[in-house]
Amino acid sequence: MAATLQDLFSIDAPIVLGPFGGLSSVELTAAVSDAGGLGSYGLYGYSADRISDTVAALRSATDRPFAVNVWLPTGDEVAPADVDLAPVIEALAPLYDELGLPHPTPPTEFLPDIDAQLTAILDAAPAVLSVVYGVPSERVVAAAHSRGIRVIGTATTVAEAVALAESGADAVVASGAEAAGHRVSFLALAEDSLVGTFALVPQVVDAVDVPVIAAGGIADRRGVAAAFALGAVGVQVGTAFLRTRQSAATEAHRRAIAEVPDTGTVLTRAMSGRLARGIPNRAMRTIETAGVIAPFPAQNWLTGQFRAEAGRRGDGDLVSLWAGQAAGLAKHDDATDVFAELAAGLPG
Repeated sequence: MAATLQDLFSIDAPIVLGPFGGLSSVELTAAVSDAGGLGSYGLYGYSADRISDTVAALRSATDRPFAVNVWLPTGDEVAPADVDLAPVIEALAPLYDELGLPHPTPPTEFLPDIDAQLTAILDAAPAVLSVVYGVPSERVVAAAHSRGIRVIGTATTVAEAVALAESGADAVVASGAEAAGHRVSFLALAEDSLVGTFALVPQVVDAVDVPVIAAGGIADRRGVAAAFALGAVGVQVGTAFLRTRQSAATEAHRRAIAEVPDTGTVLTRAMSGRLARGIPNRAMRTIETAGVIAPFPAQNWLTGQFRAEAGRRGDGDLVSLWAGQAAGLAKHDDATDVFAELAAGLPG
């Protein structure tokens, strides 16, 4: 086993960029990699061709290692034919109407085929494949390793971490309940897997024999120092980088992160049908008040129809404002400044 993430991933500093599904940018990924960390890019919803193009763009932007991330299927995803979306579309109608959008007609499929996504990633051979919502198959891990690709899995509980380590994953992210965005639990309901970072990381460290990367509530040098004191050998940071100008977040989203208090984030299924942490806005409140939420990924696709247009207009009331509980510690608007602050907390 590699003793450090530096050895494992051929990087200079054990700082990993959180892979934002839908909010990743080539610029931010490259900035973190160029600074000496492991930049990450979330490929949620990407077709095989788009994955190939994205990895090529990342290689053009940086000559340093980077990770790409996919969501594994958990088995509870619905297809368009599985669910009656009419009541949900009716509940969302005020949001479509406000933006002058037609009420959507469901597509043939909500998500691209995961096997096609993984094949495209393996063919493109990035330095690292990271996964959420499950355990990569033995075939995928073996294929990745045969191409020199390292594999990172993401756990929200000790049991998930053990399952990932046993799968052959090279490292495990222990993601505490403080973290922004989706709670990527896969062995139990996300609501039953809300273990905080301080409790989760040392228990995962004790349970697995692969490097552990701490995530959730880490936004400055103090969080980094704490993560290493808990036994982690690296950190994964999302919200602090999401606030920077290099991310794909809208200006309204970055402003919301800058202004949110410590109690200003909530867990909700409103925007995607899966539990996620973000800053409440009018879209979230409208959906929760209506009380009609489709299963994942139907809800994510339905809200995506107005979120995309709201993002183009800079309307922070009608997008997903993902943020973690340490958002108040996200002080910088440039990724290099965030990286320098985090690096200051690394052990000497």
